[in-house]
Amino acid sequence: MSPHDNQPASVTASTAPTASESASARKVSRTEVRGRVWQQLPLLLGLVVLWGVLWGQFSWLNILTGFLVAIAVTRVLYLPPADISGRLNLWYSLVFIAHFIADVTVASFTVAFQALNPRPIPTSSVIAVQLCTRSDFVMTLDAIAMSLVPGSIVVEADRERAILYFHSFDTTTAADVEAMRTKVLVVEARIVRAIGSKDDLARIHEAEATR
Repeated sequence: MSPHDNQPASVTASTAPTASESASARKVSRTEVRGRVWQQLPLLLGLVVLWGVLWGQFSWLNILTGFLVAIAVTRVLYLPPADISGRLNLWYSLVFIAHFIADVTVASFTVAFQALNPRPIPTSSVIAVQLCTRSDFVMTLDAIAMSLVPGSIVVEADRERAILYFHSFDTTTAADVEAMRTKVLVVEARIVRAIGSKDDLARIHEAEATR
């Protein structure tokens, strides 16, 4: 028998995965699955709530069908999962909600006064705001929060460069523009302190230190 006859067996043995490598791969796979389920859970719950609101009731049958529809929607119309940190600071969440309610109330009266004021309509502006973080989730929440406040609305979002473009009401001077830009960054900082990751918090602290 030639010495070369045993070569394929040795190659096969060397390339076959060991038991520890297989166990490690299964462990990583399970961790990835849990992570994906956790990331998709807020979207699924949101779709179930939306389904119940559309039907006007939250019966057990409605919740079950809403959950099935949510799973079908997320599988057929797949979107990349949002990068959720899994961190929640209750105090800063309450601070964000309180400031948000106050901003909406004050802005509502301001816009109503401007609508009833016989003087010419103040100048509006489209303002580009460079965000401090690179989180799509934080960027989305910042855009929603600012758009829900009367007098400002997002007209474009540059995801690659983390820039939001706002159409802002009553920005007649450069100081008004800077005040609006500062307000957007303050809202972003409140969101990050409430639910942002440690990396996002570090970017916020660094940006605040350089202002």
